[in-house]
Amino acid sequence: MSNQAWLERSRAAVWHPCTQMKRHESLPIVPIASAEGVWLTDFDGKRYLDGVSSWWVNLFGHGHPRIKQAIRDQLERVEHVMLAGFTHRPVVELSERLAKLSGLGHAFYGSDGASATEIALKMSFHYWKNSGQPQKTRFVSLENSYHGETVGALAVTDVPLFSSTYADLLKPGLRAPSPDARQAAPGETAADVARRAAQSLANLLAKRGHEIAAVIVEPLVQGAAGMAMHDPVYLTELRRLCDQYQVHLIADEIAVGFGRTGSFFACQQAGVAPDFLCLSKGITGGFLPLSCVLTRDDIYQAFYHDEVARGFLHSHSYTGNALACAAALAVLDIFEDENVLEANRILAEDFTRRMQPLRQRPDVRHFRQRGMIWAFDVETSRTDFALAYFSAMLKRGCLLRPIGKTVYFMPPYTLSGEEMQWLVDASLEALDEVQAGEARTGGDATALP
Repeated sequence: MSNQAWLERSRAAVWHPCTQMKRHESLPIVPIASAEGVWLTDFDGKRYLDGVSSWWVNLFGHGHPRIKQAIRDQLERVEHVMLAGFTHRPVVELSERLAKLSGLGHAFYGSDGASATEIALKMSFHYWKNSGQPQKTRFVSLENSYHGETVGALAVTDVPLFSSTYADLLKPGLRAPSPDARQAAPGETAADVARRAAQSLANLLAKRGHEIAAVIVEPLVQGAAGMAMHDPVYLTELRRLCDQYQVHLIADEIAVGFGRTGSFFACQQAGVAPDFLCLSKGITGGFLPLSCVLTRDDIYQAFYHDEVARGFLHSHSYTGNALACAAALAVLDIFEDENVLEANRILAEDFTRRMQPLRQRPDVRHFRQRGMIWAFDVETSRTDFALAYFSAMLKRGCLLRPIGKTVYFMPPYTLSGEEMQWLVDASLEALDEVQAGEARTGGDATALP
């Protein structure tokens, strides 16, 4: 069957995520028939370079043989068993290895990033109740934060496009200024911005710390804020403040964990450990849904009691799925055996060098890079920039998905030099085309295409 046939069937049967479906009257859905390495191939044979790792999940390219083999091997043993009252080898081994890597203790599993956020929020809330401080029920998140789209996660998300419609469902959270380095005044460094934001948070905690359960943060990079990057000193100060005011620190490393920022976990660049660590996306290399929350053993102990209601009774049917855990173990093996972090450092230096023509354009602002994430803001009058650029890149065989007027790159870690250059050249051509073109009616620069 052709692209057109699958497109029509999908529009008739599938409600696609993060999408105003009416847009697909003019912007075709791209049906994918196969994928290998960094390439996606549609049913008409056209290839697309996956420059965003399929929503930031695909670390080592599509169809990585070691991850596929781990899933095949696990299929011969057990595909799934409920984790309530049962256990299995992959979930035990994965929990042990993640604890060793993070310095935290017990692992609790879900199926996606928003689930991990919900778990961490509920655990923090419940911990304070179990510990005799039931007044600590509020959560602090950063301006422009994004932590998922379930009800609890939306309460700590500051992206009106996602949260405003559901405001009446949400318990209002508290907001602290973002340490986004783009806010630097003349003469200020990124560290100065981070310290200024930390001082504002300190003022908030001094006034309301008695009612605050936790501060939740995306360490080093706020993704949906347009890849807003901040200095690690913010995390250092945040850890100190949370200790001072007896408030939990929740690190949402759903997008930035597993080497994406240059270290295995982003918090490691500040030399701090959170009270709760949320993981998902790259944990299985993009093969299967899985999320995990790790926490300190003393927090775990606050739930360990004869009274059932003091336990953490949250659950998901596919919690700790054996196939997903096997894939995650293969991901950890690849990191260990192939010295991925050092290879990424070399790759990132090469990609950054190749991007200099983009950086030097007069319409490019705030070019930035952290590990395997690159971003820049585009000065343009086009209100439909995100949609137009997305379309222009698809035409050139590349998948990039701008956030407003921010173009970002989060490719798989297996990108070759030739593929890097392809992506850069296409990005330059697409910018020229979009900047020279006419805006479409009904465009929205804040909306993802």
